[in-house]
Amino acid sequence: MAERIIYTRPMKRRDVIKSLTFLPVAGSVFPMQSVLPAPVIKNNPPLTFETKPMPDLHRDAFVMDGHTHVMSRELMLKTDIGQRYADGTVDLPRAKEGGLDAMFFSVYTPENYYPGRFETKNTFRVVNLALDQIKKNHAVIELALTASDIERINKKGKMAAFLDLEGGYDLYGDLDLLRALYKLGLRSMQLTAHSTTNAFIDACNDVHTWGGINDHGKAVIREMNDLGMVINVAHASNEAIIQTAAASRHPVIYSHGGFYKIVDHPRCISDEAAKAIAAKGGVIGVHFGSLFNNPKYWAWQKPNNPIRVQPDPQPKTPRIFTAQITTQTIEEVDKEFAKELPFTYKGTIPDQYWMHVDQLAKVIDYGVQLVGEDHIALGSDLDGGPELPREIKDISDYPQMTMAMQKLGYTDQRIKKILGLNWLRVIRQVTEGNKG
Repeated sequence: MAERIIYTRPMKRRDVIKSLTFLPVAGSVFPMQSVLPAPVIKNNPPLTFETKPMPDLHRDAFVMDGHTHVMSRELMLKTDIGQRYADGTVDLPRAKEGGLDAMFFSVYTPENYYPGRFETKNTFRVVNLALDQIKKNHAVIELALTASDIERINKKGKMAAFLDLEGGYDLYGDLDLLRALYKLGLRSMQLTAHSTTNAFIDACNDVHTWGGINDHGKAVIREMNDLGMVINVAHASNEAIIQTAAASRHPVIYSHGGFYKIVDHPRCISDEAAKAIAAKGGVIGVHFGSLFNNPKYWAWQKPNNPIRVQPDPQPKTPRIFTAQITTQTIEEVDKEFAKELPFTYKGTIPDQYWMHVDQLAKVIDYGVQLVGEDHIALGSDLDGGPELPREIKDISDYPQMTMAMQKLGYTDQRIKKILGLNWLRVIRQVTEGNKG
């Protein structure tokens, strides 16, 4: 009999990501010499704002990030994404400096809200806030519902926000709530409840209940296909990713993560699952964090992440539904959640474990060699807590990714696909009827 999990206190975001990291994931680990960290140059400080270069290719290319955290701090701290923050890694002024043309405006409902069954309320209020903030900053950014919208908005010199929900929605997967979110402007959604298995799909680093997806999960996929919503399988189990790609009529995306063959963390995608996404025409967004891309960093961190519970080989219900329900009010949950913000890595990384952008570019190249240049993109998870490469301190440093790919000898066209054209293609296929 499996040990029962009791949710007496919400888990912090980083604890959720790093806990339960030893559940079986398909694929095996091979020494990857090509993705080991570049030699450390100790007298090479991070670039300052005054010296930040932007290649002409980056300036001219369509640049879109597949997973940029927004709205959590705005909701909790009453801030405005249109203002430059002194901390964190994302705001609109710095996004403009980084050459961003569009982003998956990832609105987030964390595990904190699940025990009290506040996930639906938080999902709707954070989506509403995102719409309000986009409207407030209309001189800089506009909401996009389709790929054509993105292009129209860019022609006006503005950034485009494509709403993507990470976590929440409804743990039971109510289709009426899904339709309501669509009517509000949501056009992309992660199926799992962040890092938690819900009533219809298994999360990668939680107890696997359904062997992937169940019948209701297939109903959610059909509804999203019918509505024209992008299906995001980030945080899903290996089986769930493969089954979702098979069940969907449209391409699906894996918005942010690494490759399991490089770092054997369950949040990283297996080669098998990556190929399944590519075969359906989907796209895999490469995360910017060391945890998912740097084998040396993960080896250093792994001893600090013991197994919390052995998974039940045949669980009957997701553990969130058998857990103790909190007596906290949503206001009390808000206060605890606010203490975690902003979601930026605050630790110190020794030089030997600190990843350079050149190493991250080699992870991108692994993906290109695995599934082809049409199926790899960037999903930074900025303001979501990743341990960024030393050359990137915030979204204004996005041109570093272009320069790193140029050093690989990539053609301009390949770089443009990875910088954003691949995201644009999938959005067009899903929202505008397979126009290619």
